[in-house]
Amino acid sequence: MASEQKPELFELNNGSMQVKITNYGATIVSLSVPDKDGNLADVVLGCDSLEPYLKGAVPFFGCIVGRVANRIKDGKFTLNGIEYQLPINKPPNSLHGGHKGFDKKIWEMVERKEGKIPSITLKYHSHDGEEGYPGDVTVTATYTLTSSTTMRLDMEALPENKPTPINLAQHTYWNLAGHSSGTILDHSIQIWGSHITPVDQNTVPTGDIMPVKGTPFDFTTEKKIGSSIHEVGLGYDHNYVLDCGDEKEGLKHAARLKDPSSSRVLDLWTTAPGVQFYTANYVNGVSGKDGAVYGKHSGLCLETQGFPNAINEPKFPSIVVRPGEKYRHTMLFEFSVVE
Repeated sequence: MASEQKPELFELNNGSMQVKITNYGATIVSLSVPDKDGNLADVVLGCDSLEPYLKGAVPFFGCIVGRVANRIKDGKFTLNGIEYQLPINKPPNSLHGGHKGFDKKIWEMVERKEGKIPSITLKYHSHDGEEGYPGDVTVTATYTLTSSTTMRLDMEALPENKPTPINLAQHTYWNLAGHSSGTILDHSIQIWGSHITPVDQNTVPTGDIMPVKGTPFDFTTEKKIGSSIHEVGLGYDHNYVLDCGDEKEGLKHAARLKDPSSSRVLDLWTTAPGVQFYTANYVNGVSGKDGAVYGKHSGLCLETQGFPNAINEPKFPSIVVRPGEKYRHTMLFEFSVVE
């Protein structure tokens, strides 16, 4: 029974990269990859113990958020003629599934594989009415080390008895120089999105699709994150429309992130239509691993996703999944070093 589940820590290790994952929120707690000299460093923000996660003292570090990632305007939507009201946990909107979204649930560990291609599969059953959402949904997340420095995440969800919006996102904060190395403003990034979904004063998309050309949001060619961040208010927290990357094995190239000091590179591939680029604008004095204190811009998130507030925007790709259909979302994280 779910009541007997307890938070645990699991490790995936293939000899060249090491990932620690907890079944609390299907959360990546640490991820260590080599730099240009072969030195391992942990490149994700997180905490040494489970306690800060359980107490809600961390801002979605490393977790999978759902049932619906990002913001839903006024916490309301209508589906099949029924209006649903969700918790307003980020006034005036509902954010990342409500007060107790998938990130604050204990998932069941259902499969674990060791060896050259280690993996772990976690499962969570979300019941009808949970955080205001309709219908029972079974969710699985499988993390796999598919090669020496590549991790794959496969997320699936099956609605059992009612149509429901589903939009899962992996919310890891990356810092390729090492989690405690300071800000990511010197990292450079390329995002294969030539448009963003511009937002109102409450960070909800207006419904428009805006070209990034000639704006500080243009990362269609590689650019230092800090070069025009001062022109976008607190920092980047925007959904990019993934419309101009190459594809492989059904995945779109979403972003390439580089750190000049370690020469580490992260290439992110996804099946999702968008990616939220977030530069940790609200992180302030969070106590992290090894005595680190994380401040503003100490990491960045690349949350591939359906578009924010898509449930209320008919022009956006639909996030409604019906019984008999399956939600699928795959992400591939390829690490390398610049020669």
